[in-house]
Amino acid sequence: MTAPVQTGHPTGVEPIVRDAFYIGGEWVAAGDRETIDVIDATTEEVVGTVALGTEADVDTAVAAARAGFEAWSQTTVEQRIDALRAITAGLQERAEEIAALVAREVGMPMGLSRMIQAGLPIMSFGSMVNLLDELELEEQIGNSLIVREPVGVVGCITPWNYPLHQICAKVAPAIAAGCSVVKPSEVTPLNAFVLAEVIHEAGVLPAGVFNLVPGYGPVVGEAMAAHPDIDMISFTGSTRAGKRVSEVAAGTVKRVALELGGKSPYVILPDTSDMQQAVINGVQKCYLNSGQTCSALTRMLVPRERLPEVEAIAQAVAEATQIGDPFDDASNLGPLVSDTQRDRVRSYIEKGIEEGAKLVVGGAEAPENLPTGYFVKPTVFSEVTRDMTIAREEIFGPVLSIIPYDSEDEAAEIANDTVYGLAGGVWSDDAEHAKQFARRLRTGQVEINGATFNPLAPFGGYKQSGHGRELGPFGLDEFFEIKAIQL
Repeated sequence: MTAPVQTGHPTGVEPIVRDAFYIGGEWVAAGDRETIDVIDATTEEVVGTVALGTEADVDTAVAAARAGFEAWSQTTVEQRIDALRAITAGLQERAEEIAALVAREVGMPMGLSRMIQAGLPIMSFGSMVNLLDELELEEQIGNSLIVREPVGVVGCITPWNYPLHQICAKVAPAIAAGCSVVKPSEVTPLNAFVLAEVIHEAGVLPAGVFNLVPGYGPVVGEAMAAHPDIDMISFTGSTRAGKRVSEVAAGTVKRVALELGGKSPYVILPDTSDMQQAVINGVQKCYLNSGQTCSALTRMLVPRERLPEVEAIAQAVAEATQIGDPFDDASNLGPLVSDTQRDRVRSYIEKGIEEGAKLVVGGAEAPENLPTGYFVKPTVFSEVTRDMTIAREEIFGPVLSIIPYDSEDEAAEIANDTVYGLAGGVWSDDAEHAKQFARRLRTGQVEINGATFNPLAPFGGYKQSGHGRELGPFGLDEFFEIKAIQL
């Protein structure tokens, strides 16, 4: 089915009730389970309720996934490609519905939500068709036949900020590789049910290949990480939670792939002539999804002598940023996901002021004319030093820290002076100079001069930003075991 085009914020819509889990190819009633309300980030109204799974539900789902894996792992590449195409088509048919649902759950403006929150999941499944078609599953090395085989049952734990994209970035390659999947959801769970419906209606996967059991991380997530019949955990979320997943998973020595937090630098080099273009790009990359992006470029490093110029441009960009209802075409910055997240971000802004950073624009006060919704003013700090809290901790909101430097060596040192290493950006009039500097950054991705995000390039981090890669051929490789058959 195709959802109607959204022309304004949905009002008077009945809450979506999800009182069943998807296990073993069937919808399994969960009427006696605890439920959680899903809140519209703009109106603060309840838009849905979801039943929460238990450890026993995880056991049931894992047993189904184990049975599904036995069948799916023996399928041909052609069969998997047909399934991937069918799921891609199903997601395309429901793209507008997905975009609107995530706009309500997360708060991303609809224009961006269509392109990112609905577009990237479609691309995740679609890209696997070509990658799988081109993949060599067997190769000869000397007297050995090297064989790629699916890793097994995969537990996929994903965050709320790009909810369906993060799910599909794991589920699509896992299914392509021949694995089966168990997936929980908690903070923004409604969109995951759309994927389950698409898979169910397509009828292209054996029962148990995809299973959905919503639940709290400390309950369902821990049960998955510890489960002896889950062969791999693919986790995206906070570094703190990732450490816990690794600890629990170590008990069964299962494979763990982690995509964690970030505090990514954006370095404007001294030879930059068009400072306006460079700063506009940097502020926009910081504020994407209201700053709720693990790879957001939240630390802008600039030559000290150009600090006043950068401050003025950043202030103008922030003041021109239209904050409001994500269903209003004029809005380019929506609310944060929850009251907890809003209050957390505001506390970081207060901390920045307290520690002596220069508040250029924004602040911790509620935005004017927005009495409801989890909104935070687009904020810019300057004269930030590397030891300040706002320069070291992941804020996950629309808060930019401008840090001056006196030499390129110092810029590289500041950029790498973090426990994280997920992303980064470099701006220079000389592309070769920018590439040379990019190689100095200890981070998994670096964009040069505002280059666009490539959904086929490997995504993942260094240091406490995790290990393993998602997306494209490197993301597909994560879900294979390698076997050597001596001949």
